[in-house]
Amino acid sequence: MSEKYNFNIVYKVGNKKFSCTSHECEHFSLSLTEKENILSLSIIPKSPVSFDKFDIIMPYTYSADSKIYVNGYQSWTDSMEYEPSEQMLELSRKVEFFITKSFGKPLGLSKSGDTLFWKFPRKSGLFYGWSYGYVRTDNNVDIFGTLTEKYGYTVVTFDCNNSNVIISKELEGVTYTEPSKLLEFAFVSGEYDTAFDEYFKLIGIPCRETKRRCGYTTWYNYYGNINEKVVNNDLDSIINQEVKFDCFQIDDGYQQHIGDWLITDKNKFPNGMKVIADKIHDSGMIAGLWLAPFAGVPSSELFKNHPDWFIKDKKGKPYKTGHNWGGFYSLDIYNQGARDYIKQCFDVVLNEWGYDLVKLDFLYGACVLPMHNKSRGEIMTDAMDFIRECVGDKMILGCGVPMFPAFGKVDYCRIGADIQENWINRDTIREDCSTPHATSNTIFRRHLNGRAWMNDPDVFFLREENMKMTFEKRLLIAKINSIFGILLFISDDIKNYNDKQKQALINTFGEKDIKVQKAEFIKKDIIQVVYSENGENKSFTFNIRDGQQY
Repeated sequence: MSEKYNFNIVYKVGNKKFSCTSHECEHFSLSLTEKENILSLSIIPKSPVSFDKFDIIMPYTYSADSKIYVNGYQSWTDSMEYEPSEQMLELSRKVEFFITKSFGKPLGLSKSGDTLFWKFPRKSGLFYGWSYGYVRTDNNVDIFGTLTEKYGYTVVTFDCNNSNVIISKELEGVTYTEPSKLLEFAFVSGEYDTAFDEYFKLIGIPCRETKRRCGYTTWYNYYGNINEKVVNNDLDSIINQEVKFDCFQIDDGYQQHIGDWLITDKNKFPNGMKVIADKIHDSGMIAGLWLAPFAGVPSSELFKNHPDWFIKDKKGKPYKTGHNWGGFYSLDIYNQGARDYIKQCFDVVLNEWGYDLVKLDFLYGACVLPMHNKSRGEIMTDAMDFIRECVGDKMILGCGVPMFPAFGKVDYCRIGADIQENWINRDTIREDCSTPHATSNTIFRRHLNGRAWMNDPDVFFLREENMKMTFEKRLLIAKINSIFGILLFISDDIKNYNDKQKQALINTFGEKDIKVQKAEFIKKDIIQVVYSENGENKSFTFNIRDGQQY
């Protein structure tokens, strides 16, 4: 059976590097089993061995009209379908080059993505993604996907030039000394929705939440410039409207410093956070609060008092895991002090302050570096298991998180980049704020909705204040979110709405029976969506790069 697959493996024993193209090598052997449509693979080491490259290659025939979907590394990473002759969009290389040239070194802008540890394929006909992907012909798909990432991340590469699919394992940082499983992988074919139903059935992780929610978040109008007065003002505006809101979420800006989640900024919130949660509950809504539970900035009490709790580089120094807030560090989830602190934060926020939902952001920071003889995929899987343990039965909105390790662990999840107040195509890193990326991901990651979690497409705008796009484009985002999303949020002060804006909000929040028949690129940058709404057939076509409708 192993003859069905070819191998391209580069490994180390001690400081010496070797290569291998077989399931039986000088320093290890591989045990492969294939039952129906599931491939399992284990390693039996003969010496302590670590891997620089681990590729399993299988033949696959592409057609000229194939559409290839590759899943981006985390929530914000662009994810879309390509044609076999295209080249993947690489948006980070120019930015990193400019920063390195200007400042003498990278500033960590790309640490939110995979560029630190995975080589981007800079040629046409070669497409890679994380954990799963598919080849689509009309409405039928061939899905290639892992069943778990607890053995290390899985990368799926579609090589149209050589007519094969490459299944790779990202195993940096691990030395294998005893028999270990490396891969559980599935191949599923069928009609689009039926095939994804079968794939998630094989994964065996049920969707935790199934409820559609409409709500408000402070972020996209005020960003970090919130205070008790602002929150109460917008909360009062919502209470007095005829349209029903399910959730009111307070985003970044309430805490003294990033990392000090229990030290509220008393100048901005003199009465603390419990008072606001109580008022939200009295208004008939669930209360949400934003945290980045693994993050801490140098000015935080957390970092100043406990730098040993944070992820360290090879020299034993705290390692910056991102550029936000002037650069931040991430807690080592295997450090007992860090674990106790995270548990305490959730206990206070959820049980003492009374919040029902936590939006958890910048979660990717937990696994930027491999450590403790664990790969990134294993670390992120452990991190999400730990987070769910801390939160218990309360709800999680995941964000900035590698996708597969969050399957079934979060109730809702962002599936695209942060949206912007304008609609322009930015040549920037793949995880940066971008309305084109947010909108594209909302469409092409629709298969995750109701299977891995309930999809959060990010907010839509109806307001006139602080806006740089036409009302027609704002309505287009609202339409896309209502068709493909399940968590529909605004950030507007709706007491300023006119009648047209109020009606648009009612239409977007309203329950509808939506069935998507087709959503795809019909030519470069042009997406067509065909769907039914309450039994009525509808369609629209638009340019993903600038929001122009046709």
